[in-house]
Amino acid sequence: MTTHDPHLLRTLAPLLAAESRAEAPAAGVEPDDLEQAVWLKLLERLQDHEAPDRPADWLRRAVRAEARRARRTALRERPYHGEEAAAPHTSPESSALTAERRRALRAAVRRTPGHCPRLLTAMLDPADPTYREIAGELGISQGSLGPMRSRCLGCLRRMLAAEVPAPRPMGRVR
Repeated sequence: MTTHDPHLLRTLAPLLAAESRAEAPAAGVEPDDLEQAVWLKLLERLQDHEAPDRPADWLRRAVRAEARRARRTALRERPYHGEEAAAPHTSPESSALTAERRRALRAAVRRTPGHCPRLLTAMLDPADPTYREIAGELGISQGSLGPMRSRCLGCLRRMLAAEVPAPRPMGRVR
């Protein structure tokens, strides 16, 4: 298979869509995000002239590997509790710490590379815009948002790891 073999890519498209739809619910991701991640892996392989011998088998394994990666990521992520979730009568110390965390997060978002600052800022918007709205605002395809969001959050996570101690299991801080 070469990058000039559109027939094979068209042949694999329905299989990839079906495999992605089957694996996405258990992984907690959108099927389109899973599908796009696998297409990117395949295109990277083709660019390196490492075409899979059995493309359909490779594709199935790649979908499952991406789904496992998404599940592992989901297990490590913590849900975001916005300002609305805060108690109405918090102490001044708690308010100051919350404000400082917000400032550190916004500063880290500004330091992220490429399109990440705009994407992360849009995703942190209190209005909670949809993927379609964010894609329109940024001028990129809606299908690109999932993988881009994942890369940007990974970058942000690495940046903040040095600044904020990671929580231990059961909410204990190191």
